[in-house]
Amino acid sequence: QVQLVESGGGLVQPGGSLRLSCVTSGFTFSVYAMNWVRQAPGKGLEWISGLDADSSSANYAASVKGRFTISRDNAKNTLFLQMNSLKPEDTAVYYCATFPGGRWDPYPEFPRGLAKGQGTQVTVST
Repeated sequence: QVQLVESGGGLVQPGGSLRLSCVTSGFTFSVYAMNWVRQAPGKGLEWISGLDADSSSANYAASVKGRFTISRDNAKNTLFLQMNSLKPEDTAVYYCATFPGGRWDPYPEFPRGLAKGQGTQVTVST
């Protein structure tokens, strides 16, 4: 079955960096667009970045553009999120996800229909 396993979260000071990983199995990763979404305390899921199957097209939410970089290694079935210049408002549980229709940007019914892992906690605080 489809498995998405995120890791790399932790506690970091404002201005710091983290690199998240998502190891996948159970599907042909190399032909699927992938996304990162997050959920801050008391809030709903927020899409933050997406990448197409061959890494030729990436999208970012305005809140992370210029600070976060999405990438993938199709040979290792792994998705990454490099997060720099972290802010307290980036505190959330981060999930990798596949979207219906193979999208790598938000869709009208979001978050209905997406598949995600168990998440990794990122806390940005002094």
